[in-house]
Amino acid sequence: MELMVWNIVLSAVITIMGFLLKSKFDEISRLGILINRTREEVARDHITRLEFRADMQQLMDRFDRLERKIDCLNGRQGHD
Repeated sequence: MELMVWNIVLSAVITIMGFLLKSKFDEISRLGILINRTREEVARDHITRLEFRADMQQLMDRFDRLERKIDCLNGRQGHD
């Protein structure tokens, strides 16, 4: 009789531990999925160095054009 009670208690403890472990592993899996989604969103929302350099070059080209136009205007005013 005592052995049967001991088996029931051990079975209950092992069942509870199994349930807790399963819930923890499920939570870890869920967190892993969320981390992967976050990585994808960060990669999508940020630009690469090449894109940054291309944008900066485009901006510098525009400044060069403005500088040439200002120089042209200054040259015309000097002759008036």
